[in-house]
Formats: sequence, structure tokens, C-alpha cells
Amino acid sequence: MSFDPSTLKYDAAGLIPAIAQDAATGEVLMMAWMNAQAVARTLESGRVTYWSRSRQSFWVKGESSGHVQELMDFRVDCDRDCVLVTVRQTGPACHTNRRSCFYTAVREGEEVELMTPMV
Repeated sequence: MSFDPSTLKYDAAGLIPAIAQDAATGEVLMMAWMNAQAVARTLESGRVTYWSRSRQSFWVKGESSGHVQELMDFRVDCDRDCVLVTVRQTGPACHTNRRSCFYTAVREGEEVELMTPMV
């Protein structure tokens, strides 16, 4: 059975949340948005492609930074309203040059920085 991106449940803006996870370590790297075309482009190219809400354009992860996300697996959640892309990440995933966008935690009521920029 072939996969049809239109079978996913997109929000009113035509977007679906996409969580990127390191395929080797299981670390959650980032969350971004995809539309049906970004899903199709990701599956066709093997390079994770998102939809930039601020620029209103496609964004191939690593195209300008070199911090590429190579698609290892594409998963759809049970409600079909969120996707998980497991990736081979080259360099930092976050635009702040950290390995993950989830680099702060709240512990005992205080915000704590868990990692510093890689470069």
C-alpha cells in the first residue's frame, strides 16, 4: 500500500507538527512544521524538508547551514495529526547551534541550561 500525504490530518493552515529524533540515540532534536508537499519532498529526497511559517517557504534542513537531517524513518502517530522523523543529524539541530532545541529545563522552579552551543 503506497502512502498518500493527503491522508494526514493537517491544521487549518495546512500544517502538521513534525518531531525530529536522532535515530541512533533517541534524543529529541527539534519540532517544526510540514505541509503535504514538505512530507512528499521529504519522502522522495531523503532530506528532511519543513515549511517555514515565518518565511512562507520550504526549508530543507541543512541547506544553508550544512547541518543536514538525513531521513532514516518516517512515522505517523495514531491520530495521524503528528509525524516523527528519525534522522541522522549532521552538526547541531537548533538554530542556536545546540545539538537540540530542547536545551533548557525547569528544575525545582528554576530554568536551567542543559547544553551550550556546539560551535
